[in-house]
Amino acid sequence: MEPKKNPKADLTKRSVLFLQLGLILVLFITWQAIEWKTYDRDAIDTGQLNLDDLDDEEIPITEILNTPPPPPPPPPAPEIIEVVEDEEEVEEDVIESTETTQDEIIEVREVVEAPVEEEIADVPFAVIENVPIFPGCESMTNNEARKKCMSEKVQDFVTRRFNTDLGSQLGLTGVNRVIVVFKIDKTGAITDVRARAPHPRLEQEAARVINMLPKMQPGKQRGKAVGVSYSLPIVFQVQD
Repeated sequence: MEPKKNPKADLTKRSVLFLQLGLILVLFITWQAIEWKTYDRDAIDTGQLNLDDLDDEEIPITEILNTPPPPPPPPPAPEIIEVVEDEEEVEEDVIESTETTQDEIIEVREVVEAPVEEEIADVPFAVIENVPIFPGCESMTNNEARKKCMSEKVQDFVTRRFNTDLGSQLGLTGVNRVIVVFKIDKTGAITDVRARAPHPRLEQEAARVINMLPKMQPGKQRGKAVGVSYSLPIVFQVQD
């Protein structure tokens, strides 16, 4: 005899629903297992304060001193009034008038302004009207000849006194160039010496030699003595 099934008792119709409910239940249990936390009871701070660990605080004893109030200031001294007798004669000073009369007015015919001296700035050596005269160049007749004579004298003076052996002592090689800029002031003296070189010792040597230059006759611009700026290259070669 074949058993009969009730159509309503067929569970295959709701298998998908049961599968979904099972997955949801498994996911919920897995999430709870991941989020589950345990704590060490000894590490839990209950927020209770142990008053036994506190030391007894020593409260300083203060003493209130009853200081007496300051004494009142002394009363002001009475003013002494000097009585002057009315019969005493007082001499009065006569104030003279400072106003001038028509006869005392002096007519100013012409006002002469004092001449303002023009200040001429330093002029470069290449464009100066009258170049400074180096000792030994006084016999030159024109400005160009004096300019050439001065350049040759300065170059010869520096070449004979500049210590070129300093380059090898400093470990330099090849051709070395030192640029020196200085000024010949209104009195013909050497001032404002500046140098630029591959080594500070060379700059010091160049400044030392330039400061030894003799005093010259100052250069002139529009007939007045002026400062003249001069630039000098010093070139020497260090033998390897």
